Amino acid sequence: MRESKDDRRVKYTKMVIKESFINLLEKKDLSRITVKEICEDADINRATFYSHYTDVYDLLRKIENELLENVNAQLSQLYEKGKKVNEVDLAERIFDYIKENAKLCRLLLSERGDISFQKKVMIIAYDKIINELTDNNKISREDAEYVYSFAITGCIGIVQKWFNDNMKKSPRFMAEMVIRLTLGLINISKQH
Repeated sequence: MRESKDDRRVKYTKMVIKESFINLLEKKDLSRITVKEICEDADINRATFYSHYTDVYDLLRKIENELLENVNAQLSQLYEKGKKVNEVDLAERIFDYIKENAKLCRLLLSERGDISFQKKVMIIAYDKIINELTDNNKISREDAEYVYSFAITGCIGIVQKWFNDNMKKSPRFMAEMVIRLTLGLINISKQH
């Protein structure tokens, strides 16, 4: 009984720290956020913060890793043994997750966010999409790499535009657009 009570307290503490950090990140750049500010906002002491994180950057890395794991988990649910997955359904799952976690994703995937992290998120999705496209012989692996590079950068821009428009378009619409654009690139590469 004691162990599960401690686990709940740790989860709660991490959640409060994360929420405080995100609230601060909405207002100012990462480099200007201090552990002291996070602790004051979360109503915890510094020792508690340092028992979970080494610094503000470690906290950000752990939040980013958690988001990546969650995106992977979302995509893994689509794949069952032997089941083929539609590219649009795959992309829609990503947009659904982004919308459900809009506050965090808006910060991490915005223009102010870390471009290498943004690419990691898109790579997770596009690895699976590119595999679907090459497995179906729609495009060679070599050509897929060009499409892949272009599409990842474009997807980051599309997601940022979607956030700037307050996510007015549905996740399904966004997924269909991304896949149509990608398929258009594939058709162009087939012609050459």
